[in-house]
Amino acid sequence: MSVNVEHLLTDEQMRQFVAQGYLLLQTDFAPSFHERLLGELTRVYREEGNPGNNLLPRIRELQQAMEHPVIRGALTSVLGPGYLLHAHRHGHFNNSPQPGAWHKDSYWGYKRMRHHHPWWAMIMYFPQDTPVELGPTGIMPGTQYSDTRTFREDEQADEAKASGPAGTFALIHYDIWHRSTANLAGKERYMLKFEFMRVHAPSGPSWNCRSIEWRTPDGLPASMYAQEAVWEEVWGWLCGRLGPEEQKGRLDSAGRAAAAQTAAEAIAALASPDAAEQAQAADRLAHLPGPMPEAVQALGRTLAEESEPAALNAAYGLARMGIAGVAEIGRALRGERARVSRLAAYGLSAAGARAVPVLAEALADDREGTVVHAAFALGELRQLASGEEGALVGLLAHPASAVRQAAAEALGMIGAPEAGIAEALGASLADEDAQVRFTAGLALARLGAAADAAVPQLIGALEDENRYVRAHAADALFYVGTERAKDALLGFLRASRWCPTTTPASTFYP
Repeated sequence: MSVNVEHLLTDEQMRQFVAQGYLLLQTDFAPSFHERLLGELTRVYREEGNPGNNLLPRIRELQQAMEHPVIRGALTSVLGPGYLLHAHRHGHFNNSPQPGAWHKDSYWGYKRMRHHHPWWAMIMYFPQDTPVELGPTGIMPGTQYSDTRTFREDEQADEAKASGPAGTFALIHYDIWHRSTANLAGKERYMLKFEFMRVHAPSGPSWNCRSIEWRTPDGLPASMYAQEAVWEEVWGWLCGRLGPEEQKGRLDSAGRAAAAQTAAEAIAALASPDAAEQAQAADRLAHLPGPMPEAVQALGRTLAEESEPAALNAAYGLARMGIAGVAEIGRALRGERARVSRLAAYGLSAAGARAVPVLAEALADDREGTVVHAAFALGELRQLASGEEGALVGLLAHPASAVRQAAAEALGMIGAPEAGIAEALGASLADEDAQVRFTAGLALARLGAAADAAVPQLIGALEDENRYVRAHAADALFYVGTERAKDALLGFLRASRWCPTTTPASTFYP
């Protein structure tokens, strides 16, 4: 279903999402719509309990909400056309006068390496008027790229609250830190959470784009760490670019002197005990007009800093520094410290084609974590990693489930319809590990019609004991879209059709 351009996000909204990790938007349903929705939701909770993953079919108005042009336009802008509504969804009920704990959502009880690029997003929908005193979701802006709790000095001042009239929703990067805030109003508060996934990697902007140039968005919290190199890379990825833009032209003597002065000042500032100053210094080095040996060495050392924003800026900065920068990140990838190796993987995933040989070699490393990180980065490099599918297929038989899962995901993201890939992923649908199985299903969904060879295995996975394996297999059949895939999917859906009016109190009539 197409989306009108007026419902797509603007450049400034997309810049806000890239930097801050969230947007607050509103639907325009009539008040009577939300009155019906809230009345039914309250009745279901009181009589039947939380419907969990059956939230959408149980509350029929929610399907209308998820199809609202503002929601569809926002999701299309961030995740591209053809995005996937994930099978996991949940109604959050908050009547506690105490705030919840800060957290990032897990993957339905499972763990995996988190993407900086927006492959995933969430909608948090508020069906009732939600003033601050009713306890809306709290969001910590800009923390979607931080694995640890790297909050600013004044946490309460920086916290954004998803407050607004009925129909307000927060569109958030899946990996942002968030929590429930204190409900001081003594009334019921619902938040309805839905997860969405990007199926197709971006080939260009999918929002109402007027300029593909990155510009720092207006209104950022003054205490947010500088992470321009990260933001620029994510923005470029959303615009369809892989790897850093090549430097154009050569500096004259005055330009070289100015760059050397900037580098010297930034390298000195890396020794600051202040984490924000460290991050800013690393970001300044990332924006030098060309690779300098002293800057490469300084950023290499910064990869091991305790300050995660500074270390992450170093990884993305090295990605912009040509062969020398890639070599420095490659050494960090294969080091013994898991945290540094993980950060290096993000840098290599932003470094473009130069990173592929380094990552391909790391696939044979003895350390499980290094192999996982290398497979992750190869998947992020997509078509640039074409040619490494054979090694990744081999890793589907690795003894470590984390490696098998990473290899399956990478194969789906590279997306090359090479002979044998669909069959190999189809075989992974019978893996002993559930996370490998449902990742294989998602990978096959991304392959689309090229995964037709795996349709028999996908049909078998519709009977898997794990709910997400079953759901991902059904989604894969939809995206494969061939005649036998559609026939199998329709048969499955007809047999398992949900009736939203069947309850313990109303089993058959009327």
